[in-house]
Amino acid sequence: MKYMIQYSKASLRDLDRVWSEFFEASKDYDVTGRYMDGLLDKIESKSVYPESGSPLCYEELFTGYRFVVFKAYLAFYHIENDSVIVDRVLFGKSDYLKRLGLETEEE
Repeated sequence: MKYMIQYSKASLRDLDRVWSEFFEASKDYDVTGRYMDGLLDKIESKSVYPESGSPLCYEELFTGYRFVVFKAYLAFYHIENDSVIVDRVLFGKSDYLKRLGLETEEE
């Protein structure tokens, strides 16, 4: 069974930010396009075996999120019925637990 890939509004904003950051660093539309194609291909590959993504656990509990790694970025998604919902695409060295709402300021 092939799952449908859907992107949340937040993940679309994230992808725009990734494009902008990568273009700013490379100053090359072709290089940026190839980078984004690679990132999107990595995400789209989860349409076949969505549970093959790494499970995200916090405090030893599965959060419901899975993720894929593409170079410096992590794409977080969850599976819902016959869809893979991409929730966020974040820089791997960011505080992604906080950005996903799993960790609060007090922790």
